[in-house]
Amino acid sequence: MLLYKEFTFDSAHFLPNVPDGHKCKNIHGHTYRLRVWLKGKPDPQFGWIIDFAELKKIIKPVVTQLDHKLMNDIPGLENPTCELIAVWIWDQLKPALPAMHRIELHETPTSGVIYEGE
Repeated sequence: MLLYKEFTFDSAHFLPNVPDGHKCKNIHGHTYRLRVWLKGKPDPQFGWIIDFAELKKIIKPVVTQLDHKLMNDIPGLENPTCELIAVWIWDQLKPALPAMHRIELHETPTSGVIYEGE
C-alpha cells in the first residue's frame, strides 16, 4: 500500500549555472508542492502505515528549512534545480522515514520531478 502526505512552501532561488540571459539566472520564487510517499502494510493494531500526525512532525522541520528562504543560501542547494532540491529533501527525510518510497516536487502547477532515491 502507498500512503502520501502533501505540503506546500514558498521559496526563492536562482540557477547560477545557466547561461546569461536565461530567465532562471535571476532570483525568482515558486510555491512548491511536495508529496511524500511511504510504502508498507497497515499495522495490525492501529490500521495505518504511519499516523499522519507523526508523518507531519517528521517532514515539517525540513519544509521549514526551505519555506520563505533563498534556497541558494542553504548548504547543498547552491544550484537549486527542482531535481537537486528533490534529492536534498530525500536525503534529509530518509533517515527518519525508512518506509519512504517516493517524493514528488512540483515547482509550478505544470512542472515537477519524481524521485525514488536512485
